[in-house]
Amino acid sequence: MDEMKFTQLVEVLGRWKAEIIESYLKAEGIDVVLIEDSISQSTYANPFAPVQVFVPKDGLQQARQLMETFEEAEDSAEDEGEYDEDVEEE
Repeated sequence: MDEMKFTQLVEVLGRWKAEIIESYLKAEGIDVVLIEDSISQSTYANPFAPVQVFVPKDGLQQARQLMETFEEAEDSAEDEGEYDEDVEEE
């Protein structure tokens, strides 16, 4: 039996966020596979469905380091109010 070559790096809510992570990791030379859980028989897509991000086992350590940087940048953006929903319109 062949051993699996990919392992799960992270699970996020939303395909949009998974695709951002995918682009970031691919830009750093890491292959990425996204797996989104089925939403049952619904005809409507759920923008916050769980998506698993898989990377090759031999790139896992580098991918973890990159994810730490990604999460730090995301936290920094939240602290600076870039995600503030209460922005007043002029």
